[in-house]
Amino acid sequence: MMRACDRQQSCSDAARSAGACARFAARPAGRWLVAATLALSLVGCATGPDAHPRDPLEPFNRGVYRFNEAVDEAVLKPVAEGYQAAVPRPVRTGVSNFFGNLRDLWSALNAALQARPQPAAENIMRFSVNTVFGLGGVLDIASEMGIPRTTLDFGHTLGRWGVPPGPYVVLPLLGPSTVRDTVALPVDQRGDPVAQGVEDVATRNTLQAVRIVDQRAGLLRAGELLEQAALDKYGFTRDAYLARRQSQIDAARGRQDDE
Repeated sequence: MMRACDRQQSCSDAARSAGACARFAARPAGRWLVAATLALSLVGCATGPDAHPRDPLEPFNRGVYRFNEAVDEAVLKPVAEGYQAAVPRPVRTGVSNFFGNLRDLWSALNAALQARPQPAAENIMRFSVNTVFGLGGVLDIASEMGIPRTTLDFGHTLGRWGVPPGPYVVLPLLGPSTVRDTVALPVDQRGDPVAQGVEDVATRNTLQAVRIVDQRAGLLRAGELLEQAALDKYGFTRDAYLARRQSQIDAARGRQDDE
């Protein structure tokens, strides 16, 4: 009985910490604190002759990566594991579908800004079908109908029109990014229906926290594989992020009907 109470208390404390992380990420002051930290690092960060060409800020980035790993181990991962263990799979799938449906709308707008009519139309169709027939997006009817999803953000849009990525950076709590994608974050925040469309602060923060936990739960298996396969998790994560983003940008510039 005492052990069960202790576990419940620990889970409750971790959940409150996850909510605090969500509030920090959603708060304008928090975002600009991240930017200020990054700006200061540009002044004091040393690089060596063997530095990765895309990662001149590697000493700083590794420090932030270790901080993010510590937060994840202490808060996010335990909460995500508890969420996965306690919540039935159909409910978790519905939560993921709901937030994915909201993201489709922003992806459609970015596809239009990139002059990519097919992904724009497909994402609009996905949002419309799932919102009307999928209980507000809880059911992914569009995928059952074969309508593909193309996930896009404003960083993709800037890259589509030739804005260079700049150095790789690791942001506190937010993780891998580049200078271009970091600059795009405030715009992406303005396009987030949860951050901008929910007026009640408690409801908004709860939705933000649930979304963070849902995303982390979806990465649990990938995290286990990374632990087993990568000798240098930082380097593996960096290279995978940069390669994926570059492939998306190359596709947007070339085959505009495919991400």
